[in-house]
Amino acid sequence: MKNKKIREILLGKALDPMKSETRHSMALVAFLAWVGLGADGLSSSAYGPEETFHALGGHTELGLYLAIATAVTVFIIALAYNQVIELFPTGGGGYRVATKLVGPYLGLISGCALILDYVLTIAISIASGVDALASFLPLGFQPYKLWAEAFFIALLIVMNLRGLKEAIQILLPIFLGFVVTHLILIVYGIAAHVSYLPELVPTTMASTTELASNIGWTGVAAMLLLAYSQGGGTYTGLEAVSNNVNLLAEPRVRTGKMTMLYMALSLALTASGIILLYLLWDAKQVPGQTLNASTFKLIIDSMGLGGPLLNQVLLAVVLAFEAGLLFVAANTGFLGGPAVLSNMAGDSWVPHKFRYLSTRLVTQNGILVMGIAALAILFWTEGKVTLLVVLYSISVFLTFAISLFGLCMYWWQNRKGGDSWKRRLLLSATGFIICSGILAILLFERFAEGGWATVAIIAAMGGLCVVIRKHYRQTKEAIHSVDVVFEHQPFGPVTEPVEPDPEHQTAVFIVGSSRGGGLHALLWVLRMFPGHFKNFLFVNARTVDSHAYGGVGALEKMREEAAATLEFFVDFCQSHGMAASSYISFGTDAVDEVTKLCEEINREYPSSIFFTSKLIFATDNWFTRVLHNQAALAVQRRLHLEGLQMVILPMKV
Repeated sequence: MKNKKIREILLGKALDPMKSETRHSMALVAFLAWVGLGADGLSSSAYGPEETFHALGGHTELGLYLAIATAVTVFIIALAYNQVIELFPTGGGGYRVATKLVGPYLGLISGCALILDYVLTIAISIASGVDALASFLPLGFQPYKLWAEAFFIALLIVMNLRGLKEAIQILLPIFLGFVVTHLILIVYGIAAHVSYLPELVPTTMASTTELASNIGWTGVAAMLLLAYSQGGGTYTGLEAVSNNVNLLAEPRVRTGKMTMLYMALSLALTASGIILLYLLWDAKQVPGQTLNASTFKLIIDSMGLGGPLLNQVLLAVVLAFEAGLLFVAANTGFLGGPAVLSNMAGDSWVPHKFRYLSTRLVTQNGILVMGIAALAILFWTEGKVTLLVVLYSISVFLTFAISLFGLCMYWWQNRKGGDSWKRRLLLSATGFIICSGILAILLFERFAEGGWATVAIIAAMGGLCVVIRKHYRQTKEAIHSVDVVFEHQPFGPVTEPVEPDPEHQTAVFIVGSSRGGGLHALLWVLRMFPGHFKNFLFVNARTVDSHAYGGVGALEKMREEAAATLEFFVDFCQSHGMAASSYISFGTDAVDEVTKLCEEINREYPSSIFFTSKLIFATDNWFTRVLHNQAALAVQRRLHLEGLQMVILPMKV
C-alpha cells in the first residue's frame, strides 16, 4: 500500500484551501467552539476547587468567600478577554495583545508562556484523566500510567491531524455527558440541603470573626488570598477563545463573544457550585478518592435511586465523564498551541514552517511539537499532577497579567474616545490586579516546588526565539540587498509581447516573492548559455499557510502579489524581445505544486530545463536547515525522479 493511501486512511483525504466552501465547512460555530475550546476551563473544576478547599486547612467554613470570588473572577477575566476578541479578530490572543500594545519582547514572553501553558494543558489533563481512570483499576496498573498517558497523547495527535472539527465532534458526547451529570449533581445537591443556606452566611461571618481574633485580620486575608491563588488553575482556559478567533465561524467577533459567554457561565456555575457542595455536604477527604468523588458519593447515595451497587455504578459514570472531559481539555492544547506558534512564526520568533498547513488544513508541525513536548514533560515530571499544576498556573497567570496590562495601556492611550474607555479601563485594571496578584503569590509560595522550572523554561524558550529571529532578520536583509542590486535593471525598448514556441529550447525559472532572486537566475542563465534558450517561463507556487488561510482577504492579497511578481518577470523578458509566459499555483505544499506545474510544462514544452536559486549560507549547519525549508533540493529530487533536468543556482547570503 502506498504511503499516500495510508495517509488518507489515517488522516482523511486532502482538502482544497482555495475553495471558499472549505473554510466555511471547517469554521467552528459558538457551540462547537465551546466544546473544543471551553473544555480546558471547565475541566479545571475537577482539581481547582479542591486545591482551593485544601488550602483553607481546618477553616473550610470560609469556602463561601471563595465560591463567590471564583464566580466573580471568572466573569471579570472573561469580560476582559472579550475586549481582546474585539481588538484582535484574527486571533493571537495574549501574544498578539502583548506584541501590539506593550512591545515585541513582552509579546515574546507572553507567547512563550502561552506555548508552555498549552503544552501543560495537554500534560496535566492527560495525567489527571489517567489518574481518575486508574482509581477504578487494580494497583498493579500504576506502573503503566505513563505509557497509558503516552497512548492517549498519540491518539489525540492523530485525531487533530485529521482536522480540528472532526476531533471536536468525536469528543462532543464526553463533553455533554460531563455538563449534564455535573449540572444534575450541583442542582440536586444544593436543593437537597437548601435549608442549610440561611445558616451558611451567619456561620461564615462568625467563624471569620473568631479566626480574626486569633490570627488577626491580616492573617485571615493572607489565608484567603493563598487559598484563592492555589485555586488559580480554575481560571485557566478562558484565554483559549481569543487565541483562536481565526478558527471561528463568521461573524467571528460575535461568535467569539458567544463562546466566551458559554465558557464563563458553565465554569462559574460548575466551579463555585462544587465549592458550595463541599460546604453544604460537609465534604471530607477519603483516602484514594478526590474531594469531588467523596462529595458526589454522598449526593448520589442520598438520591435513593437504588442499592449500593447502582449508586457505585452511577458514581463511576460521573467520574468517568470527569476523566473524559480532562481528555477533551487536553485537546485544547492541540488547538491553541499550534495557533500561537503560527502567530510567532509570522513574526519570525520560531521557524516559519510552523505556519504551514497540512493537506487537511491543520498546522501539522505545531500539533506534532505540542504532543512531543507534552510527552517530554510527562516523563520528566513522572506525571505528578501537583508539580504540573504549579508549572501550569504560573505560565497561565503570566500571560494573563501581560495581556491585561496591555489592555490597560490601550484604553488609557485611547481615553479621548468617549466615556466607554473608563469602564473598559476599570475592567482591565481589575483583571490585571487579580492576575498579577495571583502570579506573585504563586511565585513566592511555590518557587521551590516547581515555580523555578517555569521561569527557567520560559527564559530558555525566549533566548532561543531571539537567536532564531536574529538569523531571519539577517537573511531578510541579505535578500533585500540582492533585490536592491537588481531593482534598477533597465527594461528593453520592445513593446510587443513575444509568445513562446513549444518547439524551441525553453528555460523554466521557479521563482518566489524575491524579484532579485528571480532576476539573478535569469541573468545567470543568459550569461552562461548565450542565445541557447528562446523561451523563458516563470513558475510560482505559493504556500497557503495558516495566516493566508485564516485572515480575511488574505488569500486574495496573496493572489494579487503572486500575479504581480510573475507579471514583472514576463514584462522584463518581453521588453528585451524574449518570448515569455508564466504559471501559478496555490496549495499547502509548495514542492507538490511546483512539481505538478513543471510536469505540465514539460508536456507542453518538451525541450525544457528548470532553474531556481537557492540561498547558500557561509555557515551551513542543522540550525539553518531547520529554519529554511530546503524546497529547491526537494523539487530537484522529485524532477530528477521524473527524468526532468533541473539546475540549482547558488545565491550566497
